[in-house]
Amino acid sequence: MPENLSRRTLFGLGAAVGAGALLGLPAGPASAADSTGEGWGPDWPTGSTAPGADDPGRSGAARPSGHWPDRFALPNGFRPEGIAIDDRGRAYFGSLADGRVLRYELATGRGELLYPGPAAGTPSLGMKADGRGRLFTAGAWGGDARVLDTRSGEVLASYQLSTDLANTFVNDVVLTRDVVWITESLKPVLYGLPLGPGGRLPRPDQVIRRQLTGDVDHVPDEINANGIETTPDGRALLVVNMTTGALQRIDPATGRTAKVDLGGQSLPFGDGLLRRGRDLYVVRNQADEVTVVRLDPAGRRGTVTRRITDPRFRVPATVAAHGDRLYLPNARFGTEPTPDTDYDVVAVRLH
Repeated sequence: MPENLSRRTLFGLGAAVGAGALLGLPAGPASAADSTGEGWGPDWPTGSTAPGADDPGRSGAARPSGHWPDRFALPNGFRPEGIAIDDRGRAYFGSLADGRVLRYELATGRGELLYPGPAAGTPSLGMKADGRGRLFTAGAWGGDARVLDTRSGEVLASYQLSTDLANTFVNDVVLTRDVVWITESLKPVLYGLPLGPGGRLPRPDQVIRRQLTGDVDHVPDEINANGIETTPDGRALLVVNMTTGALQRIDPATGRTAKVDLGGQSLPFGDGLLRRGRDLYVVRNQADEVTVVRLDPAGRRGTVTRRITDPRFRVPATVAAHGDRLYLPNARFGTEPTPDTDYDVVAVRLH
C-alpha cells in the first residue's frame, strides 16, 4: 500500500464517516441470489469432491476433515470484514457494504442470509459468537453494536456506543466471562457490554465507555485500535493499532495502556486478532500475512515466531479458528468495490 494511502480509505470512509457518508459503497445486494442465499456454493479445490450437506452440529461439535472445502465463495459485492465461528461449525460473515450477515456451513461451504442489515445500511464488522446462540457485532461508523440470534437472525439488542457519528468507527469484539469488549478506532476509548447472571444482556444505560490512558498509540484521523483479544492469563486485553503497528496491553478495569514488548518488531496493517493458548495470530491485511506472536502469560512481552502466507490471500481482514484450521475472509481492501467484485474465504492450517 502506498505510504500516503490513508487507512480510512481502505475501509471506504473517505474524508467523513458520519451517518449517511457511505462513500463508494454499493446500494445493496448485487442479485437475487445475494439476498436469498440460493446459489452460494463452494469453489472446490482441484481434485476434491463435495461432502454431504448434513448439519454438522446435529451430533455435537463438528471437526474439519480433508473433505471440507478450504476455499469458498461469498456473494459478489458483499465486501466481507468480520468472521465468527460457533461450536457447531457454522461461520458468520459481516458486510462492510450494507451490514448483512451471512451464515455458512464450513463442512459444505454453502451459505444463507441470516440478517439483512440495519435500516441505515451501516456495516457489520468484527463479531463473536457465544455459547448461548448470540452473535455480537460491531457497527463501524454507525457507532453501535448489535446482538443477533444465530438461529433466526433476530436483533436481540442494540447499543448506541457513540453519538459522535462524525468521529466513530466501532471495530472489533472479544468475549470475556463478564464483559463483551469492543474497540473504537477513531478515539482512544474502549466500549464494554457488562453481562449479568447467566449472560444476561445489559440495559443501554449500562454500557461502559472506558477512556484509555498511559502509553496509548493514537494517530488523529486514522484507523487506530483494531483487533482485540485477551491475554493468556485472562487479566487484561490486547489491542493492535493498525496504523502504528503497536500491540497494546489494556487493563480493562482502568483503561491503563502499555505497549507490549515485541523485541523491536511491530505489526503494521494489524487487523483481526486470535489467541490460541499463548500464541497470538495477527492478521496483517495489506501485508497478506498472519504473524504469530508467542506471548508471556501476562501478555507484557511477545516474540514473533513465524509468519503464515498463502498465495490465495487477497488482503484478509479477520480470522477465526475451527479444529486445526484458520479461516480468513479476503476483504480485498484497496480494490475498487463494485456489485460484481468477487470475494471469498480461505482456510489454512494452524500448524
